[in-house]
Amino acid sequence: MAPARPRPRGVLVAAGAAALLAIGVIALVLVRGGGRAAHRVHTERPPAPAIALTGLDGAPIDLAALRGKVVVVDFWATWCEPCRDEIPQLIALQRELGPRGVQLVGISMDDTIDDVRAFDRDVHLNYPVGLGDAALGERFGGVLGLPAKFLIDRDGRIADRRVGPVDTAELARALRALLAE
Repeated sequence: MAPARPRPRGVLVAAGAAALLAIGVIALVLVRGGGRAAHRVHTERPPAPAIALTGLDGAPIDLAALRGKVVVVDFWATWCEPCRDEIPQLIALQRELGPRGVQLVGISMDDTIDDVRAFDRDVHLNYPVGLGDAALGERFGGVLGLPAKFLIDRDGRIADRRVGPVDTAELARALRALLAE
């Protein structure tokens, strides 16, 4: 048997760099969700924070009053193009699953409610929307990007968190699973 020849140092460095690059790409895909919403299902579900906002129509939005329903809290903004793009799908989702016990709640991160009202005149939101801020996002554990959705089970606990544009069919499946619990 011939003795093993030492490998040139350049080959080892290149192989190490390629391995690090591959690990970085895999990590990026896992974190970013491959272009879809990155989400984390909580094994131990933390309680959703108590929020009390005023909706576009002047009615109160009280998350605690929605106990018994599956709730989607959607942080979004009128200046966020992915947010705007998915609103019609969320309207359809509310129309479809609302009668079964799902309630969407929008929290706009716009500077003023006037921008949200103007947007509502165009799209006719069918779920309550209030104005939020970074402090409110922090109460949910931090909103790291928009859109961001928090799925809340019937007991008022955060079951799932999704950041980025969602696949509406996947979101509907997750909501149906929470309804079945």
